[in-house]
Amino acid sequence: MTDVATDQLQVWVDQDLCTGDGLCVQYAPEVFEFDVDGLAYVKGTDGELRQAAGARVDVPEHLRLEVIDSAKECPGECIHVVRGGDGVEVAGPEADD
Repeated sequence: MTDVATDQLQVWVDQDLCTGDGLCVQYAPEVFEFDVDGLAYVKGTDGELRQAAGARVDVPEHLRLEVIDSAKECPGECIHVVRGGDGVEVAGPEADD
């Protein structure tokens, strides 16, 4: 069994479900940012938004809890946190909570 505490995590946002509430940007502004359309997107370590549908970025280790919390608290249920190795969702609408 894999361990969420040590696995590399990735995150992506489903803009079709994003409500623009902004909790994710408050929780982890290094990972999430609004674009001009008022929707949240993930951004890479280079600070550039990843605007392609389903684009994933690695979750920085020091922001794991913030990113997981943002997925759990998101009113649009549009944030997906997955294990990098096998793609299993650990937080978000498809996670086994």
